[in-house]
Amino acid sequence: MDWRFKDRKYTDDGKTLVMGIVNVTPDSFSDGGDYFDAKNAIERALKHEADGADFIDIGAQSTRPGSTVISAEEEWSRLEGVLIGLKGKLNVPISVDTFYPEVARKAIDAGAEIINDVSGKFNEDMAKIVKETGCGWIIMHNGSGTPEDVNNLLDEVAAKCTKRDIPVCRLCIDPGIGFGKDYEENIELLRRVNEINLGYGSVPVLLGVSRKRVIGQGSKQENPKERIYGNIAVDALAIAKGVNIIRLHDVEHEIQGIRMADAVLKNK
Repeated sequence: MDWRFKDRKYTDDGKTLVMGIVNVTPDSFSDGGDYFDAKNAIERALKHEADGADFIDIGAQSTRPGSTVISAEEEWSRLEGVLIGLKGKLNVPISVDTFYPEVARKAIDAGAEIINDVSGKFNEDMAKIVKETGCGWIIMHNGSGTPEDVNNLLDEVAAKCTKRDIPVCRLCIDPGIGFGKDYEENIELLRRVNEINLGYGSVPVLLGVSRKRVIGQGSKQENPKERIYGNIAVDALAIAKGVNIIRLHDVEHEIQGIRMADAVLKNK
């Protein structure tokens, strides 16, 4: 792994990186409303860092099945106060979960360092922001697919970035568990996650399965907030298959499983 953005550099030193989620939404599937208030969101972000998170991912657009898409203006109105409130308080980089280029630019100007783009496609305006600001760019596969489809997306984005003089080391790939995929497709992706990124071994692979329906179906746990043990099981298996970054809601408890997996598998 070689992920570089702004003045940050992350290499594969054996430690699995952790991204803590903060949903500034009233309707997210797992914690909708818990951190909709900016004060609560700021406190949650700071707690994630204290619990060991390497990144904080802040999102203001619910992506649960059946959710209503909000405008760029509404999304920014939810994010702005949180980013302002966190400025100078965090030592770890902030990732902003958005598919709106105008929101991404404002977020980077407000101190974010990573764009977490769930659109599932190459966006010229987003690429321009990545080039001009030097931020990191997480590209997520969105829709039905296999590891081959995820690799095809990465190949396409990497080739287009190279043509635009954007270093491939700015990229991170997310297979998009739960985004447009049924249970069998999600399980197959998890089973074969080691096959993702074969052509670009330096690009980090990020896995975000936390509290998702696939965990509920596999573990028979209906309550998203009670899926901790199922999450840890999947995280450990993914780490054994080479995943570099785990994106999750509950850093405090799930990081124990991640650190134990590192201790056994990587002697860390």
